[in-house]
Amino acid sequence: MGVVYLVRHGQASFGAADYDQLSEMGVAQAKVLGEALRARLPCVDAVVTGGMARHWQTADACLKALGVAVPHKRMVDFNEYDHEEIVVRHIPRYADKSLMMQDLAETPDPRRAFQEVFTQAVARWVEGRHEADYTETWAAFRERSLRALTELIQELGASKTALVFTSGGPITAICQDLLRIPDEHAFRLNWTLANCGVTKIVYSERGRYLSTLNEHGYFEGAQRALLTYR
Repeated sequence: MGVVYLVRHGQASFGAADYDQLSEMGVAQAKVLGEALRARLPCVDAVVTGGMARHWQTADACLKALGVAVPHKRMVDFNEYDHEEIVVRHIPRYADKSLMMQDLAETPDPRRAFQEVFTQAVARWVEGRHEADYTETWAAFRERSLRALTELIQELGASKTALVFTSGGPITAICQDLLRIPDEHAFRLNWTLANCGVTKIVYSERGRYLSTLNEHGYFEGAQRALLTYR
């Protein structure tokens, strides 16, 4: 059997001018992940990233700690959905980011407040009643995430091992398909995905199967402070 490890990127820079950069915490998470994978992955045949900075930055830090020097291949179909557009379609005034940051700053916990807004915005996107509002619908996003996995497996061939550095959205879409989860419940998976958590997909000529979901035991115990979800 072949194996594809889907790695969610490390913590990005919430609240910064450029969200698509790993925070210091995100870099530390990627290094711990690489160290944890050392004994587990004696051979890596391919390394793939989405096209976002946080994907290849996670890959760089992880692979350095892992001691693997495999060139990255970028597959943009592993990119995340446009979370900014999804929020703005839900609350149009948030097209002005300063208004959103101002509103969040007035709450006791800006991260939690944003998560509440974002959860509602994603629900609107997924339900499918406003598809004309979005550049990429949920159905289209799900289709490209599944296409990315299919194309990768076809390129790998039999009994290969690949590391894919991506985001929570593609991991959610792929696992939803494998577990046959209805759309309205799909993002219950997404909200639980840890930064630098690992989801293992095994494949063969008989099909593909979810082996493990959101492994992140290396962030427990002494590394508990590195466990984040956003």
